[in-house]
Amino acid sequence: MKILIIQTAFIGDVILATGVAESIHAWDPSVQIDFLLRRGNEALLHNHPFIHEVLVWDKRENKTANLFKLIRRVRKSKYDHVVNLHRFGSSGLITALSGARRTTGFDKNPLAVFFTKKYPHKMGKKGGEFEHEMERNFSLLKDIGHCEKKLPRLYPSAKNIEKIKSYQEDMYICMAPSSVWFTKQWPEAKWIKLINLIQDNIKIYLLGAPSDKALCERIVHHAKRKVISLCGQLSFLESAALMQKSIMNYVNDSAPMHMASSMNAPVTAIYCSTIPEFGFGPLSNQSYVIEENEGLDCRPCGLHGYKACPKGHFNCANLIHPETVLEKTLHAHIKIS
Repeated sequence: MKILIIQTAFIGDVILATGVAESIHAWDPSVQIDFLLRRGNEALLHNHPFIHEVLVWDKRENKTANLFKLIRRVRKSKYDHVVNLHRFGSSGLITALSGARRTTGFDKNPLAVFFTKKYPHKMGKKGGEFEHEMERNFSLLKDIGHCEKKLPRLYPSAKNIEKIKSYQEDMYICMAPSSVWFTKQWPEAKWIKLINLIQDNIKIYLLGAPSDKALCERIVHHAKRKVISLCGQLSFLESAALMQKSIMNYVNDSAPMHMASSMNAPVTAIYCSTIPEFGFGPLSNQSYVIEENEGLDCRPCGLHGYKACPKGHFNCANLIHPETVLEKTLHAHIKIS
């Protein structure tokens, strides 16, 4: 059997989608599992033992031409089943024209009417019951077989692990202070204060993409204690490997949170404009969610966040204090200095 998993959204979405590959492989190791994603995210799946081939859609240049080229490639592969975890029209078109005997996806996809089976994708509301995205993804496997629910997982190689080994000689904390969306990012001054509260015998590493360098360099410059920026120096899998042995990973509601989950690494997720009830919270055994709800009827203001606070006060972030973050995540190794 050949199965294609489609997830052409962002880094965190791809990481969560690896749980589907884990579940399918556990059900039947003989199944060939391929994965289709957007260019830029393919490095996440390097070394993955259960994924046979990674198909890449280049959205940056000649997006439409590349889409139809990809559709032709998918049709030639003659998949038995396409599992589409993406909820938008482009992936729906790939699925509908795949030629697969069975196609499964979410009912929110505008082309879901052409799928063999479609299932609901329900977002929770603040304070209400909700399903994690992992659960929603797993629901699409109902027609495949008696699959066991598996957590998402990344697979750093021995080379990846060797690259970060020198950073692991002492106790350390990782922080990923950036986010694509301003309203999902805890303010710079808050990160600096959190750093200053942590005792000096614990190393602190800042993680992020090359585009996050300026932010992290400012944090390093203004911190009153030593902190090391590794922005742009580590690959996805090297960052994941470093997070795995960290005594705590402090992150926004963003991709590094899902990296921590994929390694079952301890994580503290700080939620500003978004809420865990959307279903994208941390999955690690040791995980903490920090959020401010008191008197904020404007939260959440959107699914992904905004370039600026629509109300102008940004209290969903400004009312979260570093002392509170640290106090809620205290354990044997971290003390307020």
